[in-house]
Amino acid sequence: MGWILLLIIVLLALFAIGIYNGLVTARNAYKNAFAQIDVQLTRRHDLIPNLVETAKGYLAHERQTLEAVITARNAAVSGLKAAAANPGDPAAVLQLAGAENALTGALGRLFALAEAYPDLKANTTMMQLSEELTTTENKVAFARQAYNDSVMGYNNRREMFPSSIVANMFAFQPAQLLEIESAAKREVPQVKFT
Repeated sequence: MGWILLLIIVLLALFAIGIYNGLVTARNAYKNAFAQIDVQLTRRHDLIPNLVETAKGYLAHERQTLEAVITARNAAVSGLKAAAANPGDPAAVLQLAGAENALTGALGRLFALAEAYPDLKANTTMMQLSEELTTTENKVAFARQAYNDSVMGYNNRREMFPSSIVANMFAFQPAQLLEIESAAKREVPQVKFT
């Protein structure tokens, strides 16, 4: 009888260990997925000063637009650093999403303004930077989708019974999705050079 009780305890312990390890694996998966977002957003942020510098010569009297892009970029860099430090922290991820939305809006205004300057539109450096930025935007979208899928998997595992018992015992916190405003509100900057 003692052996049966011991066997049941061992099986329950192994079951709990399996659940715990599954939660750790899911948490590490969404952190890894966020690292991919970090890479792409860092690339995006690194392209912006060159883009602004290229536009400066043509848009000298549009200084306010250029400064708004740099200010939004700096806020996005800060938001990314905070979110990268703890990818599951809801406040940090929400701050990042807000900063990225503001940056996208500022870039959209810059590109709309650039449309009015044929010399700027024809500048090869501006065209290359715009193309790289568009490509990076696409990579960010794919990385964000992978991150959100990983977060959903982690949160589902964390909330389902019996994993929820182990998750609560070991303080596994819910992770935050990285959401951007609806497509109607957020438009990826489209650059068209004719």
